[in-house]
Amino acid sequence: MEASTEQRIKDLISSSPVVVFMKGNKLMPQCGFSNNVVQILTALAVPFEGFDVLSDPEIRQGIKEFSDWPTIPQVYVNGEFMGGSDILIEMYNSGELREKLAVALAS
Repeated sequence: MEASTEQRIKDLISSSPVVVFMKGNKLMPQCGFSNNVVQILTALAVPFEGFDVLSDPEIRQGIKEFSDWPTIPQVYVNGEFMGGSDILIEMYNSGELREKLAVALAS
């Protein structure tokens, strides 16, 4: 990955406490997995920034290399990679996600 792409990703991740790299946007997700993440964060009333990877092929590929995670969406909380749709669903169902987000957003 080019250094400029890596820097753009770092800048995006640091732009908000919760950042979601997704297909589409939070008003119109373009895949079911991205929609799952939007629905979970909305249900928890968590403000987040979304980045539509379909609009930028460099970021779409670069974020996979950056996190060493092969799929989209990807969720970052306070700069830390949390996971994708399946992991967020598991964390939501167990209550762990609500706790982690509460702590992260309080700091």
